[in-house]
Amino acid sequence: MFNLGEKQTLVVTKKVDFGIYLAEEGTDGSERVLLPKKQVPKDCKLGDKLEVFLYKDSDDRLISTLTEPKLMLHQVGRLTVTDVGKIGAFMDWGLEKDVLLPFHEQTRRVRKGEEVLCALYIDKSSRLCVTMNVYEYLDTDSPYEKDSRVTGVVYEMSDNFGAFVAVDDRYSALIPKKELYGDIQIGDTVNARVVTVREDGKLTLSIREKTLQQMDIDAKKILEEIDAYNGVLPFTDKASPDIIRDKISMSKNEFKRAVGRLLKEGKIEIFERGIRKTDKADE
Repeated sequence: MFNLGEKQTLVVTKKVDFGIYLAEEGTDGSERVLLPKKQVPKDCKLGDKLEVFLYKDSDDRLISTLTEPKLMLHQVGRLTVTDVGKIGAFMDWGLEKDVLLPFHEQTRRVRKGEEVLCALYIDKSSRLCVTMNVYEYLDTDSPYEKDSRVTGVVYEMSDNFGAFVAVDDRYSALIPKKELYGDIQIGDTVNARVVTVREDGKLTLSIREKTLQQMDIDAKKILEEIDAYNGVLPFTDKASPDIIRDKISMSKNEFKRAVGRLLKEGKIEIFERGIRKTDKADE
């Protein structure tokens, strides 16, 4: 049995002008696959064993190659878009024929020349394609523990759950919706902290620091925002959570904690229209 999208060791059973035919060892050779002439090793003879990768050519025929592609079946990795056509994008995976990323497998529209995280799969027509929906192909056995620092790429955004992240382009992780701040988009690289390692091995991440560290960062940001608003931040800690999140990328609790610290240090004062700095803020 030939395994599409995988490497197999096969035996040379027939030589022809345009290449050699390979079959599984111990079979009668009636099921065979071509290795094109330009791929055939020097001094190759009948009975030799070759490790080849199996895919389909432009005419949808099974064919083999000695070249190892950048992705094999169910593997996840980054491929470059070589062109965008009517049915999807074509990706360079290291073989003569590019692999298709269908439009319906794109979590956002891709552009020629960009790198995209994707996984190799077999579609309903028994052809190899790639998908940006990599969730089911990611590993859940990462070496990371709680409070580890990690880097990953956002591959999907969910209004219900948050941002799905492939840590190291390999491990399954999620930044929950309540932890999302700023303008995070599919394809963005994020630096995050591991909040929990779930029982199933998937990681829960935060792009925020631990509370005390984050309070320092948030307090500094509030002072910077006051300057950006020409000396008066036009809302207080009584503003709605949506306004605070939209204007300053913090939760209401985080904003109140940081404002409380600045008040205690005498660096700000709150009045009816908003918040402004005191002379102590510049000390």
